[in-house]
Amino acid sequence: MKSLLNLTILLLLCTNVIAQNFNEETENFRNHYKEDFLKSKNSPLKKDDLSYLRFFEPDSTYRVTAVFKKIEKSRPFEMPTYSDTNKTYVKYGELKFRLHGKKQSLTVYRSLSLQSLPQYRDYLFLPFKDKTNGVESYGGGRYIDLRTGDIKENVVILDFNKAYNPYCAYSDGYHCPIPPAANHLSAKIEAGEKNFGKEH
Repeated sequence: MKSLLNLTILLLLCTNVIAQNFNEETENFRNHYKEDFLKSKNSPLKKDDLSYLRFFEPDSTYRVTAVFKKIEKSRPFEMPTYSDTNKTYVKYGELKFRLHGKKQSLTVYRSLSLQSLPQYRDYLFLPFKDKTNGVESYGGGRYIDLRTGDIKENVVILDFNKAYNPYCAYSDGYHCPIPPAANHLSAKIEAGEKNFGKEH
């Protein structure tokens, strides 16, 4: 009986440590995310605006393991933006995963213009929409950044807690890609960035 009690206590302690580490990792990501607004020359936000950034509480159930399948010989296509211009992408691969027990899939894209820049050569783009758009989160959808190095043995850890808003959520005049229909999820993704708390 005593050994069972000790095991239970040990499991609870391990669970608490894992939860603390996850929350700390999410908080660090968000701090870096805010700092990037102050470093970027094209940033729509000033230092005083950062207090209006809002996020869902960190939730590890929105961090999932996805199976990656590369799309071979993908042809370039024009992805529309909210400024009525287009950006050229190729479909890089497909992610299949389960979220709260339900099967989901998302397509990962690669920008041809960014691919020519050394610092973005391994950059992958994951735009998506979900059932929180226009309510808790920005109506135009959200993005997740990935790198080719995140794909290990055709598996990717997909963390929706790192979903962020496009610049169009804060200001007009930006060329923000519209998430393609293939990336419209039927689920509510109550993780990542929420609506901006200030009108623009």
